[in-house]
Amino acid sequence: MPGYQTKQESIAVAGVADLLIRSLLDRQQYADPLGHADRLGISSAAWPLFGLLWPSGAHLAARLALRPVTAGDRILEIGCGLALASLVGHRRGADVTASDCHPLAGTFLLENLRLNGLLPMKYRHGQWGAPRASLTSQVLAVAPVDGLFDLIIGSDLLYERDAGGYLAGFIDTHAAVGAEVWIIDPDRGNRSAFNRQMAGLGFGLQEERLSDSLALRDANLPAYKGRMLTYRRLAGMAHG
Repeated sequence: MPGYQTKQESIAVAGVADLLIRSLLDRQQYADPLGHADRLGISSAAWPLFGLLWPSGAHLAARLALRPVTAGDRILEIGCGLALASLVGHRRGADVTASDCHPLAGTFLLENLRLNGLLPMKYRHGQWGAPRASLTSQVLAVAPVDGLFDLIIGSDLLYERDAGGYLAGFIDTHAAVGAEVWIIDPDRGNRSAFNRQMAGLGFGLQEERLSDSLALRDANLPAYKGRMLTYRRLAGMAHG
């Protein structure tokens, strides 16, 4: 993997066997020789964020580890980054599709599947809003997210203002009738606006406080402060 440095570590997610995860060495890594990320609107400062493990992602993975695997259920992780939650679900036999807009997310997913001896899993290009230039998923050789899903999950997605409601609209487009949406959010300031956007699309909200660091079972982690946001479409509200 030229242009940047990586590390490999064993990650202990509560409720499942440890996973070997290859990630970027630190937040200083950057390599975009063909300008793919730049044309997708991913700045040099934001470039490494996909390739790091984040506490919110650990909490999402731990929650998915506890969810019963139901035949026929389709799960979509959006903004997956290193796709820790998707890997947990895939290992447990769930029908999971991981998605991200970063040009290297799929490459890291393939490597982490290999490191853990897991069968291939579905990966799609998932981006809400318009990129700054027309770099299509065909150029990246990754098909876009399509179809409907019974559970849509994501972690730490509300870090930017989204006045156009693109994230909520993307979720609405891919949420099946009766779908649940799980968002783990570390108390970002954009949460209230997102809640209003989801409500406008007919989704009710249940909030749960998360205030521990047990998701990674690591005593050296600081206490986590955030929320699990669970959305369900209200009865009688048609799919958008």
